[in-house]
Amino acid sequence: MSLSGLITALATPFRADGSLDPDAWQRLLHLQLEGGVQGVVVAGSTGEAATLSDAEYDQLLAGAVETIAGRVPVLAGTGLSGTAKTIEQTRRAAALGATHALVVTPPYVRPTQAGLIAHYRAVADQGGLPVVLYNVPGRTGCDMLPETVAELASHPSIVAIKEAVGDMGRVQALLALAGPEFAVLSGDDGTAARSIQAGMAGLISVGSNALPGAYRRMCALAAAHEHDATEAWDARLQPFHDFCGVEPNPIPVKALLRRIGIGHHLRLPLLPLSAAHQPAADHLAGDIAALEALSSH
Repeated sequence: MSLSGLITALATPFRADGSLDPDAWQRLLHLQLEGGVQGVVVAGSTGEAATLSDAEYDQLLAGAVETIAGRVPVLAGTGLSGTAKTIEQTRRAAALGATHALVVTPPYVRPTQAGLIAHYRAVADQGGLPVVLYNVPGRTGCDMLPETVAELASHPSIVAIKEAVGDMGRVQALLALAGPEFAVLSGDDGTAARSIQAGMAGLISVGSNALPGAYRRMCALAAAHEHDATEAWDARLQPFHDFCGVEPNPIPVKALLRRIGIGHHLRLPLLPLSAAHQPAADHLAGDIAALEALSSH
């Protein structure tokens, strides 16, 4: 399954007592399918993966694989701070039916670029799944440079990168590596329209949890190089791009999910959206249904 278009980095619904909410998980998955997404990520950073037990991880991923039923790729977040644990988690995801492993640069440990190359090659060789590299230095403390990606892109089991650094210099450097065997995906909602128009294959999005149809529309217009229409959709979604960054992800998007009736509680150390931002969430939530309806036209 090739990776392109809109892929949603799914939030994980929890109940008020902190337990998983399987019913809300199913509603979120069906919302994504109805919105036309072209892939989902289970248990990434948006999914609060660091707070999940092994049993919960298995339950979420198995539920997603069953519901998606092969219609779109199911990427599992498997990146951990150690290589051996990352390989183990990747094998676990493969056994549960994931199609790809989304492997973030090892958080906190700050490996060298050579260390990153060795890490990803080991995961690709031993994990049993096609690997999507994931670079988000603002979260991990580690920036995987384009020349490092170039070293990895030729590996037959390394098939894509999700790049959250949105500046055009980085985008252009990575696009030079793109081809039929290696997809370059944006990991930044706010710059994705521009990046896709420049040649990126798609977006792994946070905001699309609440607005799958609208973000799918933006990505499709950008891929078709319909410049004016892309700009118009991006402008409509700009308040959502901005809002999803007002507090650490996934706090803001879970505030939007709360307002459309999908499990929204968070696990410590994350707290609910602060009172100062609640009016903005109310205001934006009022636009979701209209934008989703418009996006299907």
